[in-house]
Amino acid sequence: MMSTSTQGPDALGANVLTIALIGPDQQRRGAVAIALTGLQAGVTREFPRYPELDEVPRMLEDNYDVIIVDLDSNPEYALDLVETICSSGSPTVMVYSAQADSELLVRCMRAGAREFLTQPFAPGTIAEALVRASVRRPSARPAKKTAGRLFVFLGAKGGSGVTTLACNFAVSLAAESGQNALLIDLHLPLGDAALDLGITAQYSTVNALQNAARLDSNFLSKLLTKHSSGLSVLAAPGKFTPDKSTHDDIDKLLAVARQDFEYIVVDAGTRLDLASSTLFEQASAIYLITQVSIPELRNSNRLVSEFFAKSAAKLEIVLNRYTPRSLGVDEEHITKALTRPATWRVPNDYATARRTQNTATPLSLEDSPISRVIRQMARTACGLPATTEKKKRFGIF
Repeated sequence: MMSTSTQGPDALGANVLTIALIGPDQQRRGAVAIALTGLQAGVTREFPRYPELDEVPRMLEDNYDVIIVDLDSNPEYALDLVETICSSGSPTVMVYSAQADSELLVRCMRAGAREFLTQPFAPGTIAEALVRASVRRPSARPAKKTAGRLFVFLGAKGGSGVTTLACNFAVSLAAESGQNALLIDLHLPLGDAALDLGITAQYSTVNALQNAARLDSNFLSKLLTKHSSGLSVLAAPGKFTPDKSTHDDIDKLLAVARQDFEYIVVDAGTRLDLASSTLFEQASAIYLITQVSIPELRNSNRLVSEFFAKSAAKLEIVLNRYTPRSLGVDEEHITKALTRPATWRVPNDYATARRTQNTATPLSLEDSPISRVIRQMARTACGLPATTEKKKRFGIF
C-alpha cells in the first residue's frame, strides 16, 4: 500500500486523535490536512491513493481513531471503501466532497460514514466533527492480536501416519481449547486430510498459494471448509494438481492464517523442502512422527541431527502405532536411535484406526487408547493440565 507517514502514533499525546487521510487528489487532500492543523488531532498517515479493499484489515491494524476519505476522485469506489472500513473496524469514518449532494450524503451515511464534510470547509466544521469523534473513541485502544500458534506434523517416512495424527490432533485442539483452530494440508499434491475428516472441499491449499499476492483474511475465509467439530480446514486438492508455489507463498499463507486463528495445525507430510521456509522456524512445536522400525528410526536420527539441531527445544518425537518391544527393539535402543527420549507414544490399535478411517470419523471423537494420547497432546499444546484417566468400575447386577 502506497503511503507517506507524517508522524508515528507513539509520538502523539494520549488525548490526540490519530487520523488516516485518504485521497488521490493531492490538492484536496492537502486542504484537509491544513484544516486539521492546530486542532487536537494529528494526521498519522496520508494515503495518496485509495487502498484496495483487501488491504483494509492490514490498514486497520494501526488503530486509527478517524479515517477521512475523499469522495470526488471515485465516488462509487470510495463508498465501497467506506462500507468495508466500517464493517471491518471501529474508527469514525468521515468523507469530504466539493459537492453538497443530498443523495450522495444519504448513501454515505448508509455505508457507515459519520460525517459528510463539504469543501471549502466552513469555520469550525472540522473542529466540531473531531469533538464528536473524540466522544465516540473507546477509552482504551484494543491491543493488537497476538499471532496464532503454529503446530507442524512431519513424517520420518511415508506411511508413518502423519495425516491421521494431524487431523485428530487438530480436532482435539479445537475442542479442548475452545478457540478457533485451522488445519492446513501442505502435503501436496496428494494430501488426504479432507478424506480422513469426511469433508468435501470446494477450494484447496493450491488455490490459496496460487493467489498469494491477493491473499488476506477475507480471501482465505472463502477457501476454508468447516468440519462438524468446528475445525476449519484448508484441504489439499481433490484431484492431482501440480504445485508451483514458492516458499514466499507459503510464508504469506501462514502469516494470514495466524492473524485469524489462535491455533494452526499443518500436515507437512514428508516434505523436507519446507525446511527453508519459515514453517519450522515459526512453529511452537514440531511433531516428528515415526514408528519403531529400523528404516524409520534411521530416518528420524538423520532428521533430528541434520534438520532440527537448532530447534531441538520445540521438537517432540511421536512413536506411532507403538507396541512395547516391537521387533525386539527396547527403550534404550529407541532412545539412542532418536538421540533423545520419545515425547509421545500412540498405541497400536489397528482395528479402531481402520474403522474410523473407513467411516471418516475422527479418532479423537471416540474414547480409545489412541484418542486419549492425542487428547493429552492437544491439551499440553494449548497449556491445559493433563486429564486424569478414570479407572473402570466393575460390578455385578
